[in-house]
Amino acid sequence: MADVIYPKIAVIGCGLIGSSVIRAARERGVVDHVAVADASAAHRERIVELGFADMVTGDIAQAVTDADLVIFAVPVLAMGQAAQAAAAAMKPGATATDVGSVKGSVAEALAAALPANVFIIPGHPIAGTEHSGPDAGLAELFENRWVILTPQPRQDDAYLEATAKLAEFWRSLGANVDQMDDRHHDLVLAVTSHLPHLIAYNIVGTAADMEEVTQAEVMKYSAGGFRDFTRIAASDPTMWRDVFVANKDAVLEILGRFTEDLQALSRAIRWGEADKLHELFTRTREIRRGIIAAGQESPEPNFGRDRGKH
Repeated sequence: MADVIYPKIAVIGCGLIGSSVIRAARERGVVDHVAVADASAAHRERIVELGFADMVTGDIAQAVTDADLVIFAVPVLAMGQAAQAAAAAMKPGATATDVGSVKGSVAEALAAALPANVFIIPGHPIAGTEHSGPDAGLAELFENRWVILTPQPRQDDAYLEATAKLAEFWRSLGANVDQMDDRHHDLVLAVTSHLPHLIAYNIVGTAADMEEVTQAEVMKYSAGGFRDFTRIAASDPTMWRDVFVANKDAVLEILGRFTEDLQALSRAIRWGEADKLHELFTRTREIRRGIIAAGQESPEPNFGRDRGKH
C-alpha cells in the first residue's frame, strides 16, 4: 500500500476518466477523502450506489472545499465555467489539474478563472474506452499509459514541487508521466487521437448514409477494420464535439496534410502504382509494430476480440 499523496481530492465530473482516477487512487491508497461534484442527478445517484466517494454533490464549491487536489474531468468547453464555480472555495496551495484532450485553451481557461494562490498544472491521461459514465471507470485504466502534464512557465520552487507531486500521483496509478508545452501537446494529439476520431466518425457516417448499402448489411458484414472504426465512433459525442471546437487550429493543420496524402494515395490506386502502395503499407506496418514494442498495445491476434470466448 502506497503512502497518501493527497489527503483530499475533489473530482469535478465523474465519467470514465474521473471515476477511473477515483477507483485507481482508492485501490492504491494514495488518497484519504474523495469528494465528487457532478451536474447529473442520475450520475450522482449512481455514484452513491457505487460507494467510491465520501461526498457526492452537485455543488462544485462544496466539493473543492479543503481539497488538496482538484481534478476537472468535464468536457473541455466546460472547463472555464467549472473552474469559475470552484475558484472562491479553492484552498490556498491546492493543485488544480484536468484530464482534457486539449491543453492550450484549457490552460487559458483555468488560469483566467482560478486564484493566483492555486497551483495550476494542466494534464491529459492518454487512456480511455468508448464507454462513459460512472460505471465505465476502471482502476487499471492508466497502467502503462502516458499522462502528459503541461505546466505553466514557472520556475519557483513551490510550483516545481507541486508539479513533481502531481507526477508522483499519476505514477502511483500506474501511469508514465511526461511534460511538454501545451501547444505542442495539441499538435501531437491532433495526429494521434483527434484526426483518427474524426476519420472514424466520418467513415461510419458515410457507411450509414450510403443508399446502395443498408444499415443491416453494414452491421452484418462488418470486417475487423470497420468494427474498429465503430468502436472509436461510439465515443462520447459531447466530449469530442468540444475537442474539435477547442483544438480546431491543430486539427485543421493535420487534416490538411492528411488530405494531401490521401490524394496522393488515390492517384497511386488510380494509376496502379503497386510499388508505391506496397512501400506505404510496409512503412505503416512498422508503426504498428513500434506501438506494440512500446507496450501501448497488445500483439494478440484479432485485437483481443475473442478474449473470454473460450
